[in-house]
Parts: sequence; structure tokens; C-alpha cells
Amino acid sequence: MPNRTILIVDDDPGNLTLLGELLSERYRVRAANSGPRALQLVAQAPAPDLILLDIMMPGMSGFEVLEQLRAAPVTRDIPVIITTAMDGDEDELRGLVLGAVDYLTKPLKPAVVLARVHTHLELKSARDRLRRDNAALEDEIARRLHENQVVQEVTIRALARLAETRDNETGNHILRTQAYVETLAWRAGQHARFAAALDEHAIALIAKSAPLHDIGKVGIPDTVLLKPGKLTPEEWEVMKTHARLGADAIARAVEDTHQPVEFLAYAHQIALHHHERWDGGGYPDGLAGEAIPLAARLMALADVFDALISRRVYKGAMAPEQARAIMAEQRGAHFDPDLLDVFLAGFDDFCAIAQRYPEDAA
Repeated sequence: MPNRTILIVDDDPGNLTLLGELLSERYRVRAANSGPRALQLVAQAPAPDLILLDIMMPGMSGFEVLEQLRAAPVTRDIPVIITTAMDGDEDELRGLVLGAVDYLTKPLKPAVVLARVHTHLELKSARDRLRRDNAALEDEIARRLHENQVVQEVTIRALARLAETRDNETGNHILRTQAYVETLAWRAGQHARFAAALDEHAIALIAKSAPLHDIGKVGIPDTVLLKPGKLTPEEWEVMKTHARLGADAIARAVEDTHQPVEFLAYAHQIALHHHERWDGGGYPDGLAGEAIPLAARLMALADVFDALISRRVYKGAMAPEQARAIMAEQRGAHFDPDLLDVFLAGFDDFCAIAQRYPEDAA
């Protein structure tokens, strides 16, 4: 049974009969005696695999039909062979420019018609197969990329949770600070000073790397990390080494891959410099101002806010409004002044994040 459909468009009943009888033994044939009728039939299932289109028709010419076919997404890829009694190069050229795949001059020769029809149907089949193969390949690539993203996310969370097990009071700190950083970055991206650095791609990478900010705590001795009280100056110096320990671990991981990993560049910046201060009084390198990477400045705000509103063995949880007042006093001291303004302008959003990931849900 024929499985390919050909639409014949011609206002001459004799030509419709001739082409119908010639093609019906091999193909499913539909016929239209005008341009409007042809467009109606094209819209009906099954769509034609090939159209034989007469040019000289009353009302709507074949050229007009061809223009409409090529303008519609659902019909633009159907091959069209022009058939006409005109014998002019200009008409042939116009048809080809409009998107016809071939040109047949009347009176039609059956052998030529069959050959051209067969050729263009085979070409269409090849194009359709290629399109399906490409679509399948794109779907497979997308699936594997998604799997890789999931594996990456799970690995990051696992590493961050591993560090968290050394410090049982952090609760949902990882989830909260990641959400703070992402929200703050999106808001800061609307600021003229940060817009160029905080596009959608950069924000996604920064947010992905944020959970690794305290990964270096795995290298801090229990006597310091788990001490139920205020640290001595000597112990505090040991605690501060977690920033460089984490950054060094990430740097070695990058070296082991033998190629750059984009989000780990941000992770390294955050781990190493999220305790730097805008005024240069932070650690480990005493960086100041713009010398502190932007990703680390974002993390600094998120980390301090969460530390203030969270309970610790050496302090209680602070009310958000009290934390806000303390942070506002650090504008231009601890924090980038413009970033702090962005944070304070969206303060309710950050409080909502804290409520979404409460300590007791860890």
C-alpha cells in the first residue's frame, strides 16, 4: 500500500487526471484545482510528502501558494516541484528563489515526472532521517548533560555535608547560604556596577560553588572546631586556616582533572576569600575593596547574616532585625557598600529563605 502522499495542484482537469493516473500506482495522491484548496488539503493529515504545483492558476497563482507554504513552519519543509506551460528562465528562477526544489515544463513527460518525484522523495526521506537522528542526538546530549549536572550537584553537596559532619551546629547552613548567594547575585546583577560580571551563567556557577565555602573545616582539629565556647587567640589562628585549606583542596582537585573546571574557579575564590573584609581587615590575605573577588564578597554577606541569626554553642540566635542593624553598621568596613545596599533592599527575601530552611529541619 502506498505510504507516501503527493499533492497535485492544477486548475486543468486533464492534467490532474494525467498526473493522478501516473502516480497513484506508487503513491497516495490528493488533488486540488486551486491555490486555496491546495492550502486546505496541506493542513489535513497526513501532510503531503511532495507537492506538484502549477504556476498559472486563476485567483491565486502557484507563486502565491508557494510563498504561503514557505512562510508556515509546518509546511516550509515540504518539497515543491513547479509545473508550468511557461518556458521562461525568469519564472523558473523565481520559483527556485521562493523555495521550489525543481521545475517541470509542460507537456509533462511521464518518465521524467516519475524520476523527479522519486528523487525528491528520497531526498526528503534522507533529510527527515537526518532531522530525527539529530533530534535524538540532541536529546541524548541534553540527557547526559543533565546527568552530569546532577552528579556534580550531588558531589558538591556530599563534600559540603562531609565538612558539616565535623560541625554539628551548622544545620541547614549550606542550603540557606547557597540560596542567599543566588538571590543576592540576581539582585546585584541589576546594579550597574555588577551587571557585567553577574550574568545568568556566572550566577549559576557562583551559586553552585557556594556550598564548598567551608570545605576546609575538615582539616581543623576537633579540639578547635568543636570547642564549646570562645576560642583562644591561638585557637582562632588555627580556625582561620580553614579558608586556605579549603582553597588548596579545590586547587588540587582542579590540577587532578588536567583541565579547568569553570565553577571550581569560583569555588576556589569563595573558599579562600569569603572571610576577607572590604576595609582589608579580614583573612587569610588581608585583601581590600575590589581586590576581593566578587563571588567571595557575595558569600561574605550570606555567611555573616546566617551566622548572626543562627544558634551556636557560644551564642544564641539573633533576631533578623538586630542582624540587619549590625550589618548596616559594617557598610564599607566589613562589606562592599553597594552589595550591602542590595542586600538590605531585599532583606525580606533573605528572611524568607531563612524560614524556608530552619535549623531544626537539617
